[in-house]
Amino acid sequence: MKKVVVIGGGTGNFAVLSGLRNYHVDLSAIVSMADDGGSTGVLRDELGVLPPGDVRQCLVALSDSSRLMRSLMNYRFENGGLGGHSFGNLLLSALEKVTGSFEKAVEEAGRILSIKGKVIPVTTNPVRLKMVLSNQKILEGEKEVHLSEEIHKGYKSIFLEPFPDVNKRAIDEIMNADVIILGPGGLYTSLIPNLLVEGISKALRDTQAKKIYIANLINKRGQTPLFKVSDYLREIQRYIGKDIFDFLIVNEGKPPQELIKAYALEGDLVHNNLTGARIVSADLLSSGLKEIQKSDRLQRNLIRHDPQKLAQELMKIVNSL
Repeated sequence: MKKVVVIGGGTGNFAVLSGLRNYHVDLSAIVSMADDGGSTGVLRDELGVLPPGDVRQCLVALSDSSRLMRSLMNYRFENGGLGGHSFGNLLLSALEKVTGSFEKAVEEAGRILSIKGKVIPVTTNPVRLKMVLSNQKILEGEKEVHLSEEIHKGYKSIFLEPFPDVNKRAIDEIMNADVIILGPGGLYTSLIPNLLVEGISKALRDTQAKKIYIANLINKRGQTPLFKVSDYLREIQRYIGKDIFDFLIVNEGKPPQELIKAYALEGDLVHNNLTGARIVSADLLSSGLKEIQKSDRLQRNLIRHDPQKLAQELMKIVNSL
């Protein structure tokens, strides 16, 4: 059985994992710990716990339990004292308090959900993502970075504070992998934060695994406007140290014009400007729209990857090794 490691956070990880879980592979997800928005941010500040949100999404994606249980984990309270919190975030935070360890909490939640694979925090240290823009403005936290519309004007640095220790399990997973998948996901909020943890970039350079980068579908206004696939690759390369990717998976499908217009304020489509044997081009767009709670910041993600289409292209690569 091939060992596949997925690195990222948020909805990108969810799409990849929920597709690959249907195949006979040994799956692991390495997850960013920089999230501090929404329910996750409140729980971090009020309870002093590690961010549960991205981990929750990975657990649900890998879950082999009932649809009801998966829906329960993602259920978000709409009002009252718990307004804005998802049940899964509360469960993970409670488990962290009971077990005394976020890693143990994730393992216990994984057992409850009967997950097919492993979910591994990239670090178990409490960290905040920070970015210093060219105009000297400092963005404090993942939420501010996510909401910023000034990053495209230039930035001086992006870093985690305090400087975290890497989770040794994450390094082991990378070094023992057959295939490593990075992306899709927010460039500055989901992907690069993993690369800022010391040891991760070196492990990605040193591992014998085949590396795959999955390009985003939509650019983010004010952050990556008019970015092409090569621009994402260039930014990621800055933090890994070199171009490590054996395959680049890019979308060639075209969303309906009305969706493109609806996204005009959010950002433009990512176009591929690269050629060569490592480029895997396919229609990866989801054709169905699912209902997402209004309180969830993911409600705008109507143009998104289809997990099954994505998994089919990934498995062609995995099976060729």
